[in-house]
Amino acid sequence: MIQAKGIHKSYGQLEVLKGIDLTINPSEIVSIVGASGAGKTTLLQILGTLDTADAGEIIYEGQNLADKKKADLARFRNSEIGFIFQFHQLLPEFTAIENVMMPGLISGKSKSELKERAKSLLERLGLSDRLEHKPSELSGGEQQRVAVARAMMNQPKLILADEPSGNLDTENARELHNLFKELRDEFKLSFVIVTHNLSLAQEGDRVVQMKDGYIISEHSAEA
Repeated sequence: MIQAKGIHKSYGQLEVLKGIDLTINPSEIVSIVGASGAGKTTLLQILGTLDTADAGEIIYEGQNLADKKKADLARFRNSEIGFIFQFHQLLPEFTAIENVMMPGLISGKSKSELKERAKSLLERLGLSDRLEHKPSELSGGEQQRVAVARAMMNQPKLILADEPSGNLDTENARELHNLFKELRDEFKLSFVIVTHNLSLAQEGDRVVQMKDGYIISEHSAEA
């Protein structure tokens, strides 16, 4: 589905990624683990086209994303990739359903159509009674499920999650990772999850360990 080939990235004199090769398959959950500073989030941002590599290629379904112009890349990112962040990044002045609709509004789709899809997603995630609640009126677990629904709004094939359970208690964190597995099976999604939680990382399909800008191991989560 998406491949990173020979990815290098530096910020000033600091070399963060030192030649990363990684393939994410369709309908696969890949956990990326490693100490702070290993390069996990930088790799995730480059996979998601939020940042660009200094060298190397990102290939998405046969397309070299480096060939896309900036505006085309923004449209690609909006339609093909969903993002989930540790601190939810919900807009505080908007309700749950309005937050979920945002990626669709950016893409210029019909507001009535978007509202129906947002409602359907929130109901699927167990939030049918929270549609009109603002983030401050939701628990941490509920806020993160709103963020998951928002990531799915434009029906992407790939969802990138940066420490999505890092701000949740143990029970909510486990529920979130179980939800990812359900959504992978139901919607044929691929997930790439950066996490410090090694036990939760093992609940995906594959674990990729990074250290000092390199991938040092990859193995099946069952191994």
